[in-house]
Amino acid sequence: MAKVKTKWVCQNCGYETPKYIGKCPDCGNWGTLVEEVEVKTTSALNQSVVIDDSPVCLINEIEITESIKITSGFEELDRVLGGGLVQGSLVLLAGDPGIGKSTLILQTAGNICKQGKKLLYVCAEESGSQVKLRAQRLNVNTDNLYVYSQTNLEAVINQLDTLKPEILVIDSIQSIYTPNITSSSGSVSQIRECTNALMDIAKNKNITVIVIGHVTKDGNIAGPKVLEHMVDTVIYFEGDKYKSQRLLRSIKNRFGSTNEIGVFNMVENGLEEVTNPSELFMKERNDNATPGSVIIATNEGTRALLVEVQALVGATSYPAPRRVATGIEYNRLLQIIAVLEKRIGLNLSKHDVYVNVIGGIEIDEPAADLGIALAIATCYRDVVVDTDCVIIGEISLSGEIRNVSNLEKRIYEAQKLGFKKAIIPKLSKKLPDGFDIQIIQVPRLMDAIAACVSKKYS
Repeated sequence: MAKVKTKWVCQNCGYETPKYIGKCPDCGNWGTLVEEVEVKTTSALNQSVVIDDSPVCLINEIEITESIKITSGFEELDRVLGGGLVQGSLVLLAGDPGIGKSTLILQTAGNICKQGKKLLYVCAEESGSQVKLRAQRLNVNTDNLYVYSQTNLEAVINQLDTLKPEILVIDSIQSIYTPNITSSSGSVSQIRECTNALMDIAKNKNITVIVIGHVTKDGNIAGPKVLEHMVDTVIYFEGDKYKSQRLLRSIKNRFGSTNEIGVFNMVENGLEEVTNPSELFMKERNDNATPGSVIIATNEGTRALLVEVQALVGATSYPAPRRVATGIEYNRLLQIIAVLEKRIGLNLSKHDVYVNVIGGIEIDEPAADLGIALAIATCYRDVVVDTDCVIIGEISLSGEIRNVSNLEKRIYEAQKLGFKKAIIPKLSKKLPDGFDIQIIQVPRLMDAIAACVSKKYS
C-alpha cells in the first residue's frame, strides 16, 4: 500500500510546507496551518470546460457592442462596477455575516431576469424553499431565475451545459467543493481550485459569474489571498448591521474605478438605493450645533458627500492622553493634533481627543484635514461652528491650507443642500460663476478658525 503524502497549508495565505510549523513564514499568523492530503491528479473540472479556439485578431478590429455590460437594475451597484456587469467576468462580493449580501444579489438577480436574461442561482448554504421565502419577502418574481441547491461544483457545471444561463451566482464560494480535492469545503485548496474552475467557465463560456464570499473576524476575505488576484472585481458590502445604512465599495475592478461607492438603505422589503447620500448622513443632525461638530465635503470617486465630523476634547489626569479615531486614519489624527499644538498654540498634551465620522463613512482623503482640525479646536475653545458652514481643505505641516481636487463639485453639493457658507483654501485662480453661496478663502489654519466660529457656546 502506497504511503499517503500530506502537506500543511496555511488557511490564511495558502503557504504550503511538508511539515507542521506554528507560525506561517509567509503571512506571520500563528496556528493557521492545516494538514491536507496531497493528491496529484488531473482535475476533471478543467477537462469539462470547452476551450474556445477563437482566432487571433488586432485590437483595432475588436468590436465592443452595447450588450457587453448587463445593467443590474441598481444605479448604485452599476456605479461601483463601472457601468454594469461585464460579460465573461468573475465578480467577488464579500461582507460580514448578516450585512445583506444574499439580499443584494437576489434583488439584482430579479432585476436582471426582468431584462430577459437567464440566471442560475446556486445556493450552497440554503435550500430552494429558503431562497423562495426570501424572494417572496423581496418581491422577486420572474420566470428566468433558476435556483439550484448544490455544493458539488461538477454538478453545477453539468447544469450549466443544460440550462446555458447568461449569469451564474454562487452563494457562497466557501461552501462549494470539488471531489478531486480531498480537503473539506472552505479550505485553501478547495477555494483555489473552485475559483480557478469558475474563472475558466466565465472566460471560455462567456458567462458572468458572481461569487459571494465570507470575511474573517479581522475583516479580510476568508480564504487565500490569491482569491482576490484571480477574480476580475472585488466588492465589499459593509456597514453596521444594527443600522440601516449599507456601503458598497470596490477594492479591485478591471473594468472601472475603485474609488466609487454605492449607498443603500436596508428596509423591510430589502435594499433601497440612496440617490442623495449627503442628505441621508445629515438628516439626524441637530440644528442647534454643539462645540466640536462640523460639516465637511469629502469625495468618493465622482461623487461628493457631505458628512458630519464630531470631536470631543476633555482633560485627563493620566500621563498619556488618549487619541481615538473612528472613520479616519489614526496617524492622520496625530499629525493634525501636532499642527494644532505647534502652529495654533493649543495645549492638547493633557487632553483626551476623540474624533468620530457620523454615518459609518471611512474618510481617507486629506481634504478632511481642515474639518477635523476645526472640530478639535472649537471643542477645545468651547465655541461652535456656524451650522450653515461647510469646511473643505488640506492642512500642511506648516499650517497652510492646500487646495483639493473636485473643489467645484464639493461646493455645488453644499449649495444644493442649503448651506450658506463654504470655507475653502485660498486659490490662485477664480472660481466659475454660478455659486449662490458665500465662499471664504483662507490661506492658513488660524484664518480658518477665525472665519468659522460664530459664537461662544453656553
